[in-house]
Amino acid sequence: MALCKPTPNTIINGDCALVLKEFEPECIDLTVTSPPYDNLRDYEGYHFDFEAIAYQLFRVTKQGGVVVWVVGDETINGSESGNSFKQALYFMEIGFNLHDTMIYEKDSLNMPCSNRYYQVQEYMFVFSKGGPKAANLLQTKTKHRGNNHSSTTRQADGSLVNHKYETGKAYRNRGNVWRYGAGYMKTTNDKYAYEHPAMYPEQLAKDHILSWSNPGDLVLDPMCGSGTTLKMAKQSGRNYIGIDTSEKYCKLSQKRVERAQTPLLLEFGQSNKSVQPTGGTVRQNELFPNE
Repeated sequence: MALCKPTPNTIINGDCALVLKEFEPECIDLTVTSPPYDNLRDYEGYHFDFEAIAYQLFRVTKQGGVVVWVVGDETINGSESGNSFKQALYFMEIGFNLHDTMIYEKDSLNMPCSNRYYQVQEYMFVFSKGGPKAANLLQTKTKHRGNNHSSTTRQADGSLVNHKYETGKAYRNRGNVWRYGAGYMKTTNDKYAYEHPAMYPEQLAKDHILSWSNPGDLVLDPMCGSGTTLKMAKQSGRNYIGIDTSEKYCKLSQKRVERAQTPLLLEFGQSNKSVQPTGGTVRQNELFPNE
């Protein structure tokens, strides 16, 4: 069967490894996702075929495209699984560059443990297919922004002139440890979104979308869950594709995306491109009826 070009702004109910297999090569600009890692997430009995998904992500990612993989590790018999690192190494084995190893720091604490520190972070591995074609690095205000200084010079007629000036840059690029609110009404203010057992913050998704894509690009979340990536892609002036094995969560994603507002003016002073919804929620067998 001929491979298809994915329809922008569509949510597909199906196994992402199988759905992506039917997409034409190099059609996705950016992927932002968090897999149901280890046994930390009860995902309605879904079997997570990591290697098949990783391979398909490499195949469908454009040259210069990026995959942001947000993941953590389960603690088993007093030791962390290390699966996050194993996955990162596998992404590199199949051809991705490990462009940045970033940290998602949570502002909340998990249950305490008697012999280890509070677990307040997950990894955000940023993989690129070649060098990233988009790197709109976010900035933050500097501590010494706009320090006032003055100097005095003597003119030819002997008079003194006082000069005032500022030193130091007002902004600098952010570090690669990003802190976000986590928990009820912090991750998102959409109350109904908490039907999903595990979400990452909306701002986390938005910050990566702004960083590694441009307006009008196609953003994928192959395990879209509650639809956070899709919602923030729409609000950031990007197109989106969502895939999830759960029909329940596809409907939840659709609800959140429908309520999201398309921006009139985007960050970085860029004008809005074509981002109007064109699709909806479909099942895998509806997208590929010959299967």
